[in-house]
Amino acid sequence: MDTIENKAVRIDKFLYAVRLFKTRSLASQECLKGRVSINGVQAKPSRMITAGEILNVKRPPAILSFRVIATLENRIGARLVSNYIEDLTSEEEKMKLDMKPSFTTGFRKKGSGRPTKKERRSIDRLKEDLL
Repeated sequence: MDTIENKAVRIDKFLYAVRLFKTRSLASQECLKGRVSINGVQAKPSRMITAGEILNVKRPPAILSFRVIATLENRIGARLVSNYIEDLTSEEEKMKLDMKPSFTTGFRKKGSGRPTKKERRSIDRLKEDLL
């Protein structure tokens, strides 16, 4: 097992390391959009995070909450993530993520080709209304 570090680390590196985002650039973008906050304050990608802080990540329609146990810079395996963050997310918020439309959207008949510009716009509007 890796040694647990307790130094300050950039938030975008930490989010990537504990597998909350697939890439570091996605983590940075979400910080810039204002979807990541530390102790209730919106965080820029360069914000340093330390152990003991509360981290909130907005994943519409839910808000995920975590307590930082220890910090790290390098990506780790999924099984080791629980050594670094504690999930504080309520069951209500987790249920919001599991809700999916029970019907398919944007279904097209086989052989009908690509949608026209008008059809694509109507499909996009339909998808936006469902979210």
